Amino acid sequence: MAQTRGGSRREERIDITWDYEVCAWARHFNTSQQRVKEAVQAVGNRADHVREHLAATAGRRPGAGDRPSAA
Repeated sequence: MAQTRGGSRREERIDITWDYEVCAWARHFNTSQQRVKEAVQAVGNRADHVREHLAATAGRRPGAGDRPSAA
């Protein structure tokens, strides 16, 4: 995370209006772009909140934690 002048951490934010950013976060979280968008809609755009939401909901639906294959 980036540091601000005061030394405190700046929260990372996910902007779902940019496809390339959603794609990057999906790869970071090892999940689908759709799940990233759903998580942002559910808990807001702070990356730490999205991470927690994805972890908490990974087993709630079939294939929910799976990233689509590249094949």
